[in-house]
Amino acid sequence: MANHKSSIKRIRQDKAKTLHNRYYAKTMRNAVRKLRALNDKEEALKLYPSVQKMLDKLVKTNIIHKNKAANLKSSLALHINSLG
Repeated sequence: MANHKSSIKRIRQDKAKTLHNRYYAKTMRNAVRKLRALNDKEEALKLYPSVQKMLDKLVKTNIIHKNKAANLKSSLALHINSLG
């Protein structure tokens, strides 16, 4: 266990940040899943900008890596274009 006041506080802060980041990462994964499950191109096109915005915000706050966001956006765009 930590012996210094600062390290005890750091552990407390890390727990809170981990919960916060886990919530937003899970929300992002659910949004991506929801978009991939759609078979209607019109609905997918409506949902895509909000998912894209969410990914960009998570990159900005260092919750996910920028390359991961780019790969997700690219694969989602391919999925939407493949819909008939």
